[in-house]
Amino acid sequence: MMTPALIAAAALPLLQNGLVVGAILFSLGLVGILTRRNLIVMFLSAELMLQGISVSLVAWSRYHGDFGGQVLVIFVLSVAACEAAVALVFVLQAFTRTGRLDAAAWQSLREDNLDRTVDREIPALDASSPTFPRLTQAGNLPETDEQAALQRDHV
Repeated sequence: MMTPALIAAAALPLLQNGLVVGAILFSLGLVGILTRRNLIVMFLSAELMLQGISVSLVAWSRYHGDFGGQVLVIFVLSVAACEAAVALVFVLQAFTRTGRLDAAAWQSLREDNLDRTVDREIPALDASSPTFPRLTQAGNLPETDEQAALQRDHV
């Protein structure tokens, strides 16, 4: 017959593995938040941090034999889904106003009466206006620009 001490000793490696995976996910998300300036990458890094916490909660819940951590993870996932919708609206609004997804571009979205605090210079706007493709008439080959195919647009 298995005693509670033997059950806890058998569940300990599973707990350790779950905590290690959760810590790795959280650390990767933290590195992504601190090192990147692209709003979408920052948002995905925040989601990765939430998933790391969720894995740790499920591991602790499994180790203690109750469902409290797993129920909390369901609430975390539902809040993360709502946060994703709100963040998507913010990202789209920032992109339509500034034309870029750089986090420093959010400085221009503040109110007029507040001073701008910039830790780094905001990247300069592109001097050239965007060119949009045009449809050619039927039976004609479209014009191709080899130089434009070799260069990448800004991200």
